Amino acid sequence: MLSINQIAPHFDALNQNNTAVKLTDFKDKKSVVLYFYPKDDTPGCTIEANDFTRLAAEFSALDVVVIGVSKDSCGSHQAFIDKYQLNLDLLADEEGAICEAYNVWREKEKNGIKKMAILRSTFIINKAGQLDAVMYGVSHEGHAQAILEHFKK
Repeated sequence: MLSINQIAPHFDALNQNNTAVKLTDFKDKKSVVLYFYPKDDTPGCTIEANDFTRLAAEFSALDVVVIGVSKDSCGSHQAFIDKYQLNLDLLADEEGAICEAYNVWREKEKNGIKKMAILRSTFIINKAGQLDAVMYGVSHEGHAQAILEHFKK
């Protein structure tokens, strides 16, 4: 598991526009909220994405970029963004490399059936590229607001 003050694992993936987004794009410029969610257009994931979108201007004013990551495709991300008018980048980690690097690809059990899935998690990466916060297994309810409050302190 990752921990605070570690250098954040590098990521380089395509967003909903098929444009490469890399952690190094933000070094010395912006803090990054990197949040992992299970699947586009599902109830909890939609609430979380809408909450981050609602607060997008406040994050931006604090030099913070919010980036979501799931194993969905770029096309799925674009459809999700279009459906809810989301205002954030969503990275397609179809091969799971970013999920593995951040240790969010986990076995879960539901109704007695075990399967692998993304553990809803959030990482705050400072402008120097270090982890300021590591949150595994977060709830989508009120999460975006709590992250914003972290930056307001």
